[in-house]
This record gives sequence, structure tokens and C-alpha cells, in this order.
Amino acid sequence: MRKLTYFIACSVDGFIGDPDGDGTSMFPFVDEEFLAFLKAEYPETVATHGRRALGMDDLPNKRFDTIVQGRGSYDLALKEGITSPYAHLREYVASGTLMKSPDPNVEIIADDLVGKVRELKAEDSEFGIYLCGGSKIAGELLDEIDELVIKTYPLVYGSGMQMFGAGFAISEFTLESVRTFGNGVLVRSYSRKR
Repeated sequence: MRKLTYFIACSVDGFIGDPDGDGTSMFPFVDEEFLAFLKAEYPETVATHGRRALGMDDLPNKRFDTIVQGRGSYDLALKEGITSPYAHLREYVASGTLMKSPDPNVEIIADDLVGKVRELKAEDSEFGIYLCGGSKIAGELLDEIDELVIKTYPLVYGSGMQMFGAGFAISEFTLESVRTFGNGVLVRSYSRKR
């Protein structure tokens, strides 16, 4: 069974974006040390256009071969004219409003997101599935998430888009590792407590 990993950036107070969902204020914290970590451990989580700009095109996937993201996350790329932001992965976008994919590499999941993710998890592959966001689909998929990798940036938002757009529910995870960086970023990994 493949793992679904929610690999997400957030503020110290747990927000993944401002009230409009914009998390770009976290980008300045991607310095040389942190970029070296991403290249070594999670190169496939860098969008294709970013990989090209950073000279990472030749890096093989380390952990994931598939990405699932929400419409809001996908719209960030579409606004820049990018229809396949993770062309180095199989791309799925969960959306009840985007009926036709603008790119042959991107498959739209219009309904039964949980069923589709269970189908993807059941595939035979050495690689996992990268849940990119956002808040709404993370909330919908909370029971399917096997691993959390939370990149916490030294910022306080005060309010904004929550990490999980779900009602109250307790899900237990076990802390696996913590890594700190000179720029104040903290990366914590958790596995679901079974």
C-alpha cells in the first residue's frame, strides 16, 4: 500500500496561507541550506518550472510519483499560464468546478476524491503520493493521510487558511523526525498512529 503524504508549508500558528490562501510570504525562507535539503530529500515537490530554474531537472524522484492538489493550489499555476505545474509527476486536481483539464498530463477528480485516492494508494509502486494542498482536500482526506511533513516557517499570520479545512476530529500521529535550519525553518515528519 502506497503512502499519502501531506507535504505542506505553514506559519508558526499553523496557517498555510493568508485569508485568501496566498502563502507566498514563506518563499523568502528558501535559502541555500533549505534548498539543498529539498534537492536531497524531496526534489519532486518543487514545481517543474522551479526545477528548471534551479537546475534540478535531472534529479530523480526520491519519494513520490503522483501528486494530488486542490483547485486553489492548481489555480496558482494557471494564473501564471502553467497548465502542468508538476509535469515530472502524474498530476491529479480535485475540483468540482473545473470540468475539463487544460492539460493532457492533468486528470481532474470531479467526485469521490477519497475513492480515487484509495485507488491510487492500492497501486503497486515504490513511490508514494504527494498531497500538495490545500486545506479543503486535506480535510476531506484526513483519514487517508499516512504521513505529515510540515515545513514550519518563522512567521505568525494571526489568521488565514488552516492546514486542515475540516470540522473537529482527533487524528493521532507519531513524531518521526525534526530538522531545524539556520533560517528558522523547522521540518517535522509524523506517521499516522495505527
